[in-house]
Amino acid sequence: MKQRGWYLLALILLVGGILLMVLGALRENVVFFITPSEWREKKAFFAKAKSLRLGGRVAKDSIVKENNRVTFDITDEKTFLRVVYKGTIPDLFKEDQGIVAEGNFDDHGIFIARQVLAKHDENYMPKEVADKLKEQALWRGK
Repeated sequence: MKQRGWYLLALILLVGGILLMVLGALRENVVFFITPSEWREKKAFFAKAKSLRLGGRVAKDSIVKENNRVTFDITDEKTFLRVVYKGTIPDLFKEDQGIVAEGNFDDHGIFIARQVLAKHDENYMPKEVADKLKEQALWRGK
């Protein structure tokens, strides 16, 4: 009877350890989607995230291109955030364009993008961006 108890305890510990490892790996790979206003409201929570998706529109008169680096502001019409991206920008990237940038924030609150995605036609915007804009009554699309 004692031996059966030890086997049961070992099995519980083994399953618990495996479960903790799986949950830890999943947590590492979670990517939150936020708008500039959500960043402003919950900075402390999102500041430690390894990867975020920031969605909104490219602010007018904010694009600065220098060699292989693009700096611009992204907005949800309430809050503006500075984004820096090094790499080739999508051909459809322009002012007042709906975009999603994936990356993280530096210590100064600047979003360092690893990837920038622009909408591909006049009627499309990533669902996550459209839903957030609808929630904030800022939606301009159909």
